[in-house]
Amino acid sequence: MKEDRDYLLEVRNLNTYYIEGESIFASKKRKKQVCKDISFGIKRGEILGLLGESGSGKTTLVKAILGITKEYTGEISLHCKQPQMIFQDPYGSLNPSKKVLWILEEPLRVEKKYSKEEMKKKAFDMLARVGLDEKIADRYPNELSGGQRQRVCIAMALMLEPELLIADEPVSALDVTIQAQIIRLLLQLQRDMNLAILFISHDLRVIYQMCERVMIMQEGRIVEEGELISLFEHPKDSYTIQLMEAAGIR
Repeated sequence: MKEDRDYLLEVRNLNTYYIEGESIFASKKRKKQVCKDISFGIKRGEILGLLGESGSGKTTLVKAILGITKEYTGEISLHCKQPQMIFQDPYGSLNPSKKVLWILEEPLRVEKKYSKEEMKKKAFDMLARVGLDEKIADRYPNELSGGQRQRVCIAMALMLEPELLIADEPVSALDVTIQAQIIRLLLQLQRDMNLAILFISHDLRVIYQMCERVMIMQEGRIVEEGELISLFEHPKDSYTIQLMEAAGIR
């Protein structure tokens, strides 16, 4: 991996918490720790995989990076525009009452610097970029297939030309054939746009297809991290070995 690529995200000694109970009395509230002393960085143009089972702390980590949760200690440094998200459930991520064109234009409307014609052109250009016909622009989300909806979600995330994407289980809700298509699309977009991607999954095989470097997360800790091939060929942590055996890789 090149050493001269700038870091877009740096996380240092991150510990995250959530408050147990809803008592109005401060003395009754208890903090429960989720993420424990996590440190890592993502460089420009890099795909970093975050692998862990459900409940390992992956989502809480993402919420801290995005500023959704403020209950943390440590340091999160973003050296780029706000990262954009691609979610697991494409249908739940799209406004069901709006057509695709409106959905894609929405991030641009918030910016308040584009004309109607410019927004429409950008939306159509992005549809082409994610492999969708412009006729899709006039449809509602429920008129699309799961794969088409996820392509629209990817297009929406890219409308503001971010340098960093956070993809949270973006193919787990799709069948295997469509998964492969979406993975190929993300890899092509990453190359064409020099995107950095934090790719989150519980599936080792998907991580293997997508990522250059991998972090293994267990019970809120990063238990192993390394280059993809090296980690897969020479895993050191017993949990990593366990995951690989469960996936039929070892």
